[in-house]
Amino acid sequence: MAKKEQSNEKMIAQNRRARHDYEIEDTYEAGLALTGTEVKSLREGRASLAESFISIDKRGEVWLEGANIPEYLNGTWNNHAPKRKRKLLLHGAQIDKLRRQIQAKGYTIVPLQLYFNEDGRAKLKIALARGKKEYDKRQALREEQDKREALRMMRYKNMHARG
Repeated sequence: MAKKEQSNEKMIAQNRRARHDYEIEDTYEAGLALTGTEVKSLREGRASLAESFISIDKRGEVWLEGANIPEYLNGTWNNHAPKRKRKLLLHGAQIDKLRRQIQAKGYTIVPLQLYFNEDGRAKLKIALARGKKEYDKRQALREEQDKREALRMMRYKNMHARG
């Protein structure tokens, strides 16, 4: 069995609701255009993707909206607005592909996680996703619960088999 690759990525924020509410089809890594105080605030690990979403405007630019990066505590008068729109940096071909998918097939783009890569640059993992129906969510929760129950039973049997 191969060991899991060690990466030097430093996780800042994760959108756990996205995996529950959406069926993930394809993921992309996007850079962010940030100000200096935003980067300093992220380095302190302060950010939230809870109510954020991604939009593509008429000019073909991709934006992260609703993400909360609190003001830098030691910032001066030129501190940033916590919930401002932030531009995402993607290749043109990726943007065209995403735009075609969300227009034609009922997909949406959701942010998954915000992190620093090994070069120290802030990156956002985004996903092309389709919304789950309510019964799909219940089914996923039931499967998760069954898996946990099976592991618990196996652990219990292993402990008593040794003893």
